[in-house]
Amino acid sequence: MRAPANPSGGRPYLAIPGPSVIPDPVLQAMHRPSPNIYAGELLTLTDSLVPDLKAVAGTAHHVAIYIANGHGAWEAALMNTLQPGDRVLVPVSGRFAIGWSEMAEALGIEVELIDFGTAAGWELSRVSERLSADRAHEIKAVLGVHVDTSSSIRNDVAALRAVLNEAQHPALLMADCIASLGCDRFEMDAWGVDVMVSASQKGLMTPAGVSFVFFNDKAAAARARLPRISRYWDWSPRANPQEFYQYFGGTAPTHHLYGLRAALDLIHGEGLEQVWARHARLARTIWAACAAWGHIDVPEQGLQMNVAEPALRSHAVTALRLPAPRASDLRQWLEQHLGLTLGIGLGLAPPDSPEWHGHFRLGHMGHVNGHMIMGLLGGIETGLQALEIPHGEGALAAAAQVLAETTPA
Repeated sequence: MRAPANPSGGRPYLAIPGPSVIPDPVLQAMHRPSPNIYAGELLTLTDSLVPDLKAVAGTAHHVAIYIANGHGAWEAALMNTLQPGDRVLVPVSGRFAIGWSEMAEALGIEVELIDFGTAAGWELSRVSERLSADRAHEIKAVLGVHVDTSSSIRNDVAALRAVLNEAQHPALLMADCIASLGCDRFEMDAWGVDVMVSASQKGLMTPAGVSFVFFNDKAAAARARLPRISRYWDWSPRANPQEFYQYFGGTAPTHHLYGLRAALDLIHGEGLEQVWARHARLARTIWAACAAWGHIDVPEQGLQMNVAEPALRSHAVTALRLPAPRASDLRQWLEQHLGLTLGIGLGLAPPDSPEWHGHFRLGHMGHVNGHMIMGLLGGIETGLQALEIPHGEGALAAAAQVLAETTPA
């Protein structure tokens, strides 16, 4: 089958919030014949991944690697710590917290949601009230999404741990960092997180298909108390393998491992603090442009950021609104004419409703730099003009000023 033509020429730019842009060194590392999975360099390479993954997560404890997407990591985290009839508390600020709760329900776990909508972060006083009222400690875990990829809200995981501590509640704190790991600051041990899940295709800059569950000794003790667990999902042999195949529950995801090694080299070569700072700088650059575009006489008719408070915004993804169906019009025009692909709106409106066409998202995670972000913003400006979508002036100048003022000498 012949590949579709690229009418824009040049290299297309995938600016969706994952899978993210794959760096050339990662692609080159994966472009090789299949290796021996029983001896040789692959075994040594895999051993080298473990400490570097832990360093990105900010933990000295355990990591289990799964051949799965983020949903697989969700299930693994639940399967290793909970059993049917257990109760979990889920503060919700977007679609992905609901998705994790739905998976828990399918496993027979009782779920209690505290829904804060899709444009606000956690109201921790409400979480505190619920935990304090749970004197029998029926709640066995709190499932929190650090960055919700649908709403682009960044929640305060460390503050959630403080709430658990103040209530003297023994529930496990479990964090979804699929969209945030390697983008937004996250420190598992310092923040008191017991279980953290992530995946390869966003801040870790590797193709989708590998996910990770990091866990501490408290979570390992919860696993030890379970009467049984699926042999495949069991994290114990993965985190403490006696044979190489136990890392993965079978055949290794060979080429993903080569790519992940190259991606981790890039992260640690730049320095994790610098990686976080770069993401913060580029996010502020995008926000400056979006704020300028939104300065029109009737703001509701123009572009709006989903999250009004900058302190609650992710540094990896930005969710935006336009009057429906202009968001879909803009996405389609940019992809067809400029080779620029923006993310669909997800979880902010029902997919079968007209409002669904009023949302879109920008991914700015992983392998991105200043000129890529300025190109992204220039493309959007072009689309707004071509489609005659009302927008304020000076967006690119505002973005350039932020980037010029914040880029290290």
